[in-house]
Amino acid sequence: MHELSLARAIREIVEDEARARGFRRVLRLRLEIGAFAAVEKSALAFAFEAAMQGSPAEGAELEIIDLPGRAHCYDCGEEVELAGRLAPCPRCGGERLRPTGGDEMRVKDMEVA
Repeated sequence: MHELSLARAIREIVEDEARARGFRRVLRLRLEIGAFAAVEKSALAFAFEAAMQGSPAEGAELEIIDLPGRAHCYDCGEEVELAGRLAPCPRCGGERLRPTGGDEMRVKDMEVA
């Protein structure tokens, strides 16, 4: 389950920021996760709770913000949102697409005390 590794990486970010900015507790942490990031959100939420034990984010609320998949269509030249990685262009039906977004995962912000 790579979600535990992701949760541990989030813990490192929290601890680094706590040291750098001098806060002691995270009340809420918001993550942005792209549609194509291959992250099982329920597994990540479970792993987050376990990985944050003993850290400034122990007991913090985790909010996950879903980001759409995006691609540039070579057939119509438009930047489009995709329902799936292999979906055709929703504007023209073209299948010559270059992914431009949707595989990211990042800490958007933290509410701290």
